[in-house]
Amino acid sequence: MTNIELMFLIGGILIFFFLIGIRIIRPMDRGLIERLGKYNRFAQPGFHWIIPIIDRMFQVNITERMIDALPQEIITNDNLNAKVDAQVYFKVKADEENVKKSIYNVNDYQYQIVNLARTTLRNIIGTLTLRSANSERNKINGALHEILREETMQWGLEIVRTELKEIDPPRDVQETMNKVVKAENEKIAAIDFATAAETAADGTKRSEIKKAEGIRQARILQAEGEAAAIKLVNEAAEKYFVGNAQVLRKLEALEISLKNNAKIVVPSNTELINVIGEMAGIVPLK
Repeated sequence: MTNIELMFLIGGILIFFFLIGIRIIRPMDRGLIERLGKYNRFAQPGFHWIIPIIDRMFQVNITERMIDALPQEIITNDNLNAKVDAQVYFKVKADEENVKKSIYNVNDYQYQIVNLARTTLRNIIGTLTLRSANSERNKINGALHEILREETMQWGLEIVRTELKEIDPPRDVQETMNKVVKAENEKIAAIDFATAAETAADGTKRSEIKKAEGIRQARILQAEGEAAAIKLVNEAAEKYFVGNAQVLRKLEALEISLKNNAKIVVPSNTELINVIGEMAGIVPLK
């Protein structure tokens, strides 16, 4: 082998050695580089080169991720089995210290989070009745989040939030609960209907009262008008027809007296002479 061939061989080995040591870290990852099994340095996103065989890089994803706690049967405080499932959202903190904790302080933190969440849910829901567990989901989420946050503090993790995915009772219990809810809804609907009917009846009653008051007031006004009209007629009669009415009565008395050709002697100085004269258009002499 000539010297040129040897140089090409050595050059090829060096290039290959360099290439296999290249590491590229994406923005969503952080890297830990170990040398001969001991922590050496922290690697930010970008280009890195490690010594093959001697160095080793571990990349850690720092984006927010979700894991499912897996469905499980939990006995509630009222001795009912409930199928419970939850989701945990978490991420590894991006600084060097916490990335190191996620690798060196816990073995497979995702597996550990799942088991911790399942155990915590059993402890929380076991103290609640099935009804309260369904109505207090926010309280359960808050308690689960707080416990996971405290327990994973030394794992370099941030528990972003926890969500109860389901709390399902047995089928027969669910059917009974549905019937209870239906009965309560029907009761509320009946009360609302009765209240609406009562309100409508009150409105009709007030309307009839108003109508009766209107009719009464109209009759009063009509009676007052008629009384006023009669009063005016009476006043007019008193003023203009009193004398004529007296003459009419005198004539009626005279007509009755003269029936059947009766003859009546009337003194000359009586008022009746004046009446007869007035009928004949003769003014009596004084």
